[in-house]
Amino acid sequence: MTHTEPIPQPRPLVGEGPLTWDDADRRTVASIRGLAMDAVQRAGNGHPGTAMSLAPAAYLLFQRFLRHDPSDPSWLGRDRFVLSCGHSSLTLYIQLFLSGYGLEMSDLESFRTWGSLTPGHPEHGHTVGVETTTGPLGQGIATAVGMAMASRYQRGMLDPDAPWGFSPFDHRIWVIASDGDLEEGISGEASSLAGVQRLGNLTVIWDDNHISIEGDTAVAFTEDVVGRYEAYGWDVHYVGMTPDGDIDILALNTALEAAVDQQERPTFIAMRSTIAWPAPHARNTAKAHGAALGADEVAATKVALGLDPARDFQLPDGVLDHARGVVARGKALHREWDVSYQAWRRSHPDRAALLDRLLARELPPEIAEALPVFEAGTSIATRAASGKVINAIAEVMPEFWGGSADLAESNNTTIEGGLSFLPAGSGGRDSSPYGRIIHFGIREHAMGAILNGIALEGLTRPFGGTFLVFSDYMRGSVRLAALMQTSVVFVWTHDSVGLGEDGPTHQPVEHLWSLRGIPGLAIARPCDGNETAQVWLEALRRATPTGLVLSRQGLPVIDRSTHAPASEAARGAYVLAPASAKPRAVVIASGSEVSVALAARDILEAEGVPTQVVSAPCLEWFDEQDPDYRASVLPDDTSVRVAVEAGATYGWWRYVGSRGAVIGIDHFGASADGALLFEKFGITADAVAASVRSLLAQEGTS
Repeated sequence: MTHTEPIPQPRPLVGEGPLTWDDADRRTVASIRGLAMDAVQRAGNGHPGTAMSLAPAAYLLFQRFLRHDPSDPSWLGRDRFVLSCGHSSLTLYIQLFLSGYGLEMSDLESFRTWGSLTPGHPEHGHTVGVETTTGPLGQGIATAVGMAMASRYQRGMLDPDAPWGFSPFDHRIWVIASDGDLEEGISGEASSLAGVQRLGNLTVIWDDNHISIEGDTAVAFTEDVVGRYEAYGWDVHYVGMTPDGDIDILALNTALEAAVDQQERPTFIAMRSTIAWPAPHARNTAKAHGAALGADEVAATKVALGLDPARDFQLPDGVLDHARGVVARGKALHREWDVSYQAWRRSHPDRAALLDRLLARELPPEIAEALPVFEAGTSIATRAASGKVINAIAEVMPEFWGGSADLAESNNTTIEGGLSFLPAGSGGRDSSPYGRIIHFGIREHAMGAILNGIALEGLTRPFGGTFLVFSDYMRGSVRLAALMQTSVVFVWTHDSVGLGEDGPTHQPVEHLWSLRGIPGLAIARPCDGNETAQVWLEALRRATPTGLVLSRQGLPVIDRSTHAPASEAARGAYVLAPASAKPRAVVIASGSEVSVALAARDILEAEGVPTQVVSAPCLEWFDEQDPDYRASVLPDDTSVRVAVEAGATYGWWRYVGSRGAVIGIDHFGASADGALLFEKFGITADAVAASVRSLLAQEGTS
């Protein structure tokens, strides 16, 4: 449906006319610097220097450029702000306090203490106004690239015909990043992709203060960063310092205005600053980066700032009222936006209904029926089954999109007919600025953070694929996904030595239990095509991070007329094949080893040993079940338990107990046919049966 009425949208530039930086602004910035010093001094630890030097930049951004409404922090039309240098968390906390997001002076006074709303690094979901968890350097800027990509995709899904600046779904992503952020490789990965994508809605302010924990950054960081970002395809601006070493606020304002007017490329602002300015002795020193300045230096700095050296956490008269003027400004912007938003809803009732479902975090009611069903007796690799499931989901979920780290053909992550997500004019007829297929390139770590950013934007459901062995390359982003509980699905294929001839460099061994060790991350390793469909569905229902671990080799599709239904996979583990009588043994397996367990059961049952087979695609989901259900799957009175999985064994002992056994691989693989490796490494039905016999003999019951 096309527009039936004009839908005006104010441009994000909210500063009107030339910048006026008056005494009230200078007093507010001085107060911010004082609060930063005092909070770290009270805590006894923290990072005061960057929060002090960034004070005017953050204040300018929140007061004049960031489109936000502190009275409604989740406003759909808001800009996003990312403090990539999360160690300088006070830069954000003080702005949230001054802007009226609900933080109080007492929260600044309890900085970095138990139960406070001001932890050492900003935590999404813990403090209102924190858009993403930051602290591990480089993550913030990479996550922001995902937010910018999601913003473009979302407006394409909901309002593709409106010119830029005239859709209620247009907004900007603003980032403050440090030297350390730009030293981390993930920022280079993500920034390169942002240039390819021409993300005109993204602005990064680089706080170039030349200081890190080990001193001057010249000991490790000397390249031409501005030239690097120019090579990435960004629009680059330089902001110097005033003669006394403070940020040149007028030049920064000009650069930010240029960023707002930039629609074709992301903007990079190289901003020189002096860490801990204007501390008389601590400025421009490594100590100011990560330690309290000390009482004498704090007092001397307060004198330089025009503050009372005898008072802590002070706000001179009128400062808070002046800063809180941003609340009225935000409400006015929100009202102005709402005019265009309501006009859009009237003109696009079908898209408005879609938006309502997305805002309610609901799946389409037909999602379960849309899933493919795989025929018993056939064989299909779970990566291939996943590819079919992805395309079935995409048919009913326009918010579902993703790609891989240059492994789409191997990961089976392509949405057929979805078009490549690329800027206009860059990818030919098979691409679109609103395409559903993301080409991350060989950038696993950035892919993980970008997926987090897409999910944090709030309206779409992203997925991204690579080989399981390369989950190591993206572990930092995966860990943050778990910490933030983002609705990301990681598609990890080639899940064991079964991938064969590529050899030990590509054969994951320790990865399953390493990833299972991350709190809040679910690892789902389905045993066949139908279990694959069901774990995909459960991952979407849960809307928390899930890693799908999928096979390269074909796996037999289990006959569900004689075995438990695949829908039981949503419980994490279930009795796939019960024993013929009271079980004397339980065999537990995941993924490709479930068929090994079933074959072992046939051997044991023929020998008169009633054996129960448990398929355990997701132990995290199983652990959430009630005790009675868990006991029905793993009976307390059956101590002969054998777990079999083609990977490291160490985590399985929790499930088999001290009288059980685990068959796995606690060494690296080899380059050979996958089936041969399973035989050579003892991942066989005969080995499982022999293990059960041995355990029964130890019990004296054989």
